[in-house]
Amino acid sequence: MKGSVAVLPPFLVLDQLLQGWLVEDIGRGDRTTQSLLCQNATIGKAQWIAKAPGIIAGLPIAARVFQLLNDQVSFVDVSSEGAKCEPGQVVAKINGSLDALLMGERVALNLVMRLSGIATLTNKYVEKIADLPAMFVDTRKTTPGLRILEKYATAVGGGINHRMGLDDAVMIKDNHIVAAGGIGEAIARIRSRIPYPLTIEVETESLEQVRSALEYQADIIMLDNMTVEMMTEAVRLIRQIDSRVKIEASGNVSLETIRSVAETGVDYISSSAPITQSRWLDLSMRMIPN
Repeated sequence: MKGSVAVLPPFLVLDQLLQGWLVEDIGRGDRTTQSLLCQNATIGKAQWIAKAPGIIAGLPIAARVFQLLNDQVSFVDVSSEGAKCEPGQVVAKINGSLDALLMGERVALNLVMRLSGIATLTNKYVEKIADLPAMFVDTRKTTPGLRILEKYATAVGGGINHRMGLDDAVMIKDNHIVAAGGIGEAIARIRSRIPYPLTIEVETESLEQVRSALEYQADIIMLDNMTVEMMTEAVRLIRQIDSRVKIEASGNVSLETIRSVAETGVDYISSSAPITQSRWLDLSMRMIPN
C-alpha cells in the first residue's frame, strides 16, 4: 500500500504537552466556568460540527484533552480519523462534566482544527500523484512544540514522515558541504563516525554535485530546487550508475508542479507546504440543552 499508516504518539509523550497547553489557557482558573458551575456537579452533552470540507485529524488527542480535565468524559468519534467531512457534519459527540467540556473546548478544538488543516492539504498533494510511484514526504519545517503532532497529521493525510529530528538520520545540506569543503569530504568524515544502520542523504543543486554524491556512495540523493529538465537528467544519471540509490526531490513544490516532478521518476517528493501553508479546518462545539 502506498503511503504510511499514521501512528498516534503515546500519551506518555503527549500528556506533558497537553497539560502545558491547558495550563496556558486556564491559568489561575476559568473565571467564567468556575463562577457559573459547581465543579463536576453538572453533566453536559456537546457535538463537534464541521463548518468546512476537509480531512479530520486529531480526534484521539482531543479526547485526551478532555479526559485530562475529567477522566469520566466520554468522547465518541462519529467521523473516523483520516475521514473526509463536509460542512454541517457531526464529527464527534461528547458527554461528561460540563466544566471539563467548557474548559477543554478551546485547546481541543485548536489542536484538531490545526491538525485537520494539515491533513487536508497533505491529502491534496498525495492525490495529485496517487497513480505514480513517487511518495509525498514532509519536512522539519514545523511549529516548535507541535512537531510530533504536525507530522502525525501529515501521515493522517496520506504523507510519509521524513526524519523527526536531527538525530534520526544524516542529511548533508548545502551549509554542511561548505563547512566540510565538499561533498566527498563531508560523506567520508560522517560515515566514519555514525552508527549502523543510519543512511546518508546528500542535498545537491547541480549535476556535478549529483556525480560527486554518487562517487562517494551516498544512500539518498536530494535534488534541490532543480528544473524539471535537470531533475530528469539527474534521475537518468543516478539510475544508470547506481540503481540502489533513492532519489528525493525538494524545493518549490506546489500543487501545480508536483505531478511533473513525480513524472521525472524520483522516489520521494518533500515539501513543507502542508504544515507551513495550510489553513485550519473550521470546526465548532455546540452544547446540547438538557
